[in-house]
Amino acid sequence: MSSSVRASHILLMYKGSSRSSATRSKEEAQQQIQAIHGQLQQGGDFAGLARQHSDCPSSAKGGDLGQFGRGQMVKPFEDAAFGMEVGQVSEVVETQFGYHIIQRTG
Repeated sequence: MSSSVRASHILLMYKGSSRSSATRSKEEAQQQIQAIHGQLQQGGDFAGLARQHSDCPSSAKGGDLGQFGRGQMVKPFEDAAFGMEVGQVSEVVETQFGYHIIQRTG
């Protein structure tokens, strides 16, 4: 089992999520993240969609979070990232920060 992974993500925050300054409702964020996930399933460019939509500062780097080990991310995010093969894109993952789509890159 890998002790660290590299991943990118797209994060949509909503009003009331942790550290959020977003004004969209939770329902709006959920609809938007599902639409983005649909674009990815149809061959959309992950980094481009991250730059365009993600609320995380990592959006400037196409969503790249770099390398991280176990215990560095919140549990639902970590479980998804460590549970994927390199190159795989997750389903929508909800954490206290909002909705994520994760791509394991290493």
